[in-house]
Amino acid sequence: MPFTHPELPRFANAAEHKVWQELIGQLQDGDFVTAEQRVTDHLKDHEADFVVAIEGGGIMCLEVKGGEVWHDGLTWRQNRGGEYVEIEPVRQARETCYALREFVESDPRWTQGRIRWDHMVVLPNTKLPSDFALPDCPRWKVVDRTQLPHLVGLMRNVLVRQELDRPFLSDVGVEQLQAALAGRGLPQRDVVARALENEDSADLMTEQQAVILNAITLLNRVEVRGGAGSGKTFLAIEQARRLTKGGQRVALICYSHGLASYLERITASWSYKQRPAYVGEFHALGVQWGAPHGPDESLRTTETAEFWERDLPRQMADLAAALPANKRFDAVVIDEAQDFADQWWEPILASLKDSETGGIFLFSDEGQRVFDRQGAPPVPLVPLILDHNMRNTRQIARAFDPLVGQRMRLLGGDGPAVRFVPCPPSEAMDQADDQIEILMDEGWRPEDLALLTTGSRHPEQVARQEEGNQAYWASFWDTDQVFYGHVLGFKGLERRAVVLALNEKHSRDRSRERLYVGLSRARDQLVVCGDPELVRDVGGGELASRLGLSLV
Repeated sequence: MPFTHPELPRFANAAEHKVWQELIGQLQDGDFVTAEQRVTDHLKDHEADFVVAIEGGGIMCLEVKGGEVWHDGLTWRQNRGGEYVEIEPVRQARETCYALREFVESDPRWTQGRIRWDHMVVLPNTKLPSDFALPDCPRWKVVDRTQLPHLVGLMRNVLVRQELDRPFLSDVGVEQLQAALAGRGLPQRDVVARALENEDSADLMTEQQAVILNAITLLNRVEVRGGAGSGKTFLAIEQARRLTKGGQRVALICYSHGLASYLERITASWSYKQRPAYVGEFHALGVQWGAPHGPDESLRTTETAEFWERDLPRQMADLAAALPANKRFDAVVIDEAQDFADQWWEPILASLKDSETGGIFLFSDEGQRVFDRQGAPPVPLVPLILDHNMRNTRQIARAFDPLVGQRMRLLGGDGPAVRFVPCPPSEAMDQADDQIEILMDEGWRPEDLALLTTGSRHPEQVARQEEGNQAYWASFWDTDQVFYGHVLGFKGLERRAVVLALNEKHSRDRSRERLYVGLSRARDQLVVCGDPELVRDVGGGELASRLGLSLV
């Protein structure tokens, strides 16, 4: 049997089906035939009814005309349901042959050079006179109904008798022809394309959700609460932009370095009429007012904690109280407000032009309270609840849903299942490194990937942080690098694909919140490496079940 494509073609008429059956019956092993082959050049679109590759011969393009066909001395004609129409089978076959030959020979995989190509016309229902001949179509260029049983032999004879000094088609040539006709440079299934489609849909839904901000236009003190993926950060940024555009002096504040870097990057592209007066970390605001930079936070001693949590906020409160009117704010917008301690609210309120009526807009998720702080603003706020997850795929959102603490409608796109790699905590980081390699083999780019840890930091993160926080967070935007981080510093941020290393040796205070943050940072692909028992202990049986750990 010859190679065929497609295996079971659908034909436009019975004549083409008859010719197909003859070809299949007469061609030899190693030959190749394809039906309804289209090719386009700069002149027009062409279509060969059949392209036949005969090993030891060459490549033949066939034009089939069924039914009643004749030549009136001027042109070919065909009876189509009682209507007599002009046809040009010879020109069709010739032009298609030349266009297809040019396409095949331009394929870099084609190494055969100029071999033997030709074209013929097949009339499966018509009998031609024995002395038939046209200037552009000698008798041997046409196969009529009496010759169908010898169709392949006639084609081979035409190809072999070419007097041009061109090689015959080899078995390698048959293979290369098949490859060329299948196309080249074809787009493959692309995980990034799927992620971008989900991202576009999520961005649209998030923008539509901004209608919530219209509803609070007349409210000056609001807390917007929502689970991971509900669009809180977008709404915080948009609220700051709207207030600034409306003529107010606004501060857009958060706690963590990473989120501050993100907020600064986004707002830096805005016009000065929309850019808030201050964008960044709470503690950096104090430095701007004149407070000391303070000790290295990473040392995590009792003294450093006392400075950052209590001493600096007290100094900031004094500095805020002494601010001139033109340095105060009409409104403050705080993202990830659950990170703020009680002592931090005094300088926030003192920085307002009017501490009684100045705008306070908080965006929070109690489930992500990963720091040992239980702060709450000392002023009444109107609560608004976001109950839609739009940023994570449904597979990811469903996995961490038991940790959210409120009912969420899962509106994200479809994606791959969450993958869990069972391993002890001591091996979680090595397994995570392996999973990064696997994701890149699957088509993810470095810029799409983040490796996050729940325990000790990854050595790559440690190395990058030695260059300073500014350089470290600049790597978040580097399209040539995978980002390495810790769940504590990645709150409010996300990546298309995340590998989460559960490398805590045992559960501790806030382990549940850390797990929630880590699981919710991936938009489209999530891989978790860790101990199933730790997941059950920290997150509960329902979470373990959602992660596919029931039998692990």
